[in-house]
Amino acid sequence: MSQPKVAVIYYSSTGSVYSLAQSVAEGAKATGAEVRVLRVPELAPAEAIASNPAWQAHAEATKDVPVATAADVQWADAVIFGTPTRFGNVASQLKQFLDTLGGLWAQGLLADKVYSGFVSTATLHGGRESTLLALYNTVHHFGGILVTPGYTDPIQFATGTPYGASHADAQGQNPISEDTHASARFQGRRVAELTGRFLAGAQA
Repeated sequence: MSQPKVAVIYYSSTGSVYSLAQSVAEGAKATGAEVRVLRVPELAPAEAIASNPAWQAHAEATKDVPVATAADVQWADAVIFGTPTRFGNVASQLKQFLDTLGGLWAQGLLADKVYSGFVSTATLHGGRESTLLALYNTVHHFGGILVTPGYTDPIQFATGTPYGASHADAQGQNPISEDTHASARFQGRRVAELTGRFLAGAQA
């Protein structure tokens, strides 16, 4: 099976999505895939970040994580996007990054790649599924191949997230459970494995 190139591209303000991104990447790497973990550019002003100690601390802790570019998306065979929920939708920072990919889209360079997504919300029913469904609208426009975890592993019945790994942060009071990390690792592994199969089929 061909070993795919996987880009895990995320936005995280206080760290939950970043932590999930690490688990997604672990799962993909376990298959032998080449993985890049990348953050999208921050759009919020420094004053807003400084007003929230957790936001400021996370920004400082992850300042050396490489910033995603369109070239990273072009490089990848599979792209797994991570975002917090903003009013049941994709965070503006990730959406802005997606909007910069128009040049690649116009050349047909986003089509036929594998895509997936994961998410964190502040509350249990804060729009996790609607956020992933909104994210996946972009995948359809790309002409991408959507691969979700579904209910294809027992861990998905424990976490109940067929659309993508997800976490309810409870305003920073709810640590990510091991089941949720396991779901994220499973998602990364599933995306990498299926991408490898697609690549092998294309090369046959």
